Amino acid sequence: MKLRLPLVYPILDTVAIARTGLNAVEAAEALLEGGAEILQYRHKAFWSRDTLAEAETIARLCRGAGALFIINDRADYAAMLGAGLHVGQEDLTPADARRVIGSEAILGFSTHDPGQMTAAQSEPVDYVAFGPVFATDSKERLAATVRVAGLAAVRALTSKPLVAIGGITQDRAPACWNAGADSVAIIGGMMAQVRTRTALRDRMTEWRRLSGRRAPTLHGF
Repeated sequence: MKLRLPLVYPILDTVAIARTGLNAVEAAEALLEGGAEILQYRHKAFWSRDTLAEAETIARLCRGAGALFIINDRADYAAMLGAGLHVGQEDLTPADARRVIGSEAILGFSTHDPGQMTAAQSEPVDYVAFGPVFATDSKERLAATVRVAGLAAVRALTSKPLVAIGGITQDRAPACWNAGADSVAIIGGMMAQVRTRTALRDRMTEWRRLSGRRAPTLHGF
């Protein structure tokens, strides 16, 4: 079954959201009102009951808006919430993640070099992320930047939908799409200098307008 990812893939990173003064539910509402078609909930700290309740509320908002909802790292909570899952190189293997979330849920996988990208082709994943394309402060342990040339080079290594991630701004996104990315994952480029719900909604609207100038291309299945 073919997966068509939206050109813009906002990530609800709870640390980045906290800097705005908003909470994750308010941020999700703003992004969905601005036209987001997919949201990933990224919480690297301990999952308390309040965290689960927050994620459950966002999952419900996404269902109401017809948007895809993805949980970062945690296969157990993704399964509980009926969400998709995104895992990295140090998380559960994609095969083990599939055992938890089932065969129907969307599964994404992070890669950082051509070797990892090649290995990902035999994994049971629906899309692959590649980066960081540019420098970013959204991750504590950062792999070497791959730049746009590196992104273009791995496009030929995968038939799966490709998500560019890492330091992507509105100025840099077109180069990533032109290099073959089906989608660009955004954290700082969405949240930076945003302090109100309305401002975040408007930022998402700006991203939608930018992506609207780019015709989507389906790579893979």
